[in-house]
Amino acid sequence: MSDSVRPEIAAFHELQTLVRHLGDELAGFRRRALTAEARVRELEAKESRLASTSPRELADRCAVLEGENADLRGRLDAATARTRQMLDRV
Repeated sequence: MSDSVRPEIAAFHELQTLVRHLGDELAGFRRRALTAEARVRELEAKESRLASTSPRELADRCAVLEGENADLRGRLDAATARTRQMLDRV
């Protein structure tokens, strides 16, 4: 009789372990889904704010950013040139 009980007990323990692992995995999937849903809501809110911005405002903002980018590139080029001059002296 004990021979037939032991495999059943072993199978039950194995099943119990599998169920525990599946529960852990399901909890991980749930956390990821909640995080993804929050991110989607955040992006939808940003999209609605952008959609309410007029094309002219977007074009103006783009022009300002392009100007800032050009200024930063110029500053970077100047700094690179100064750095090369310093390295040449050393």
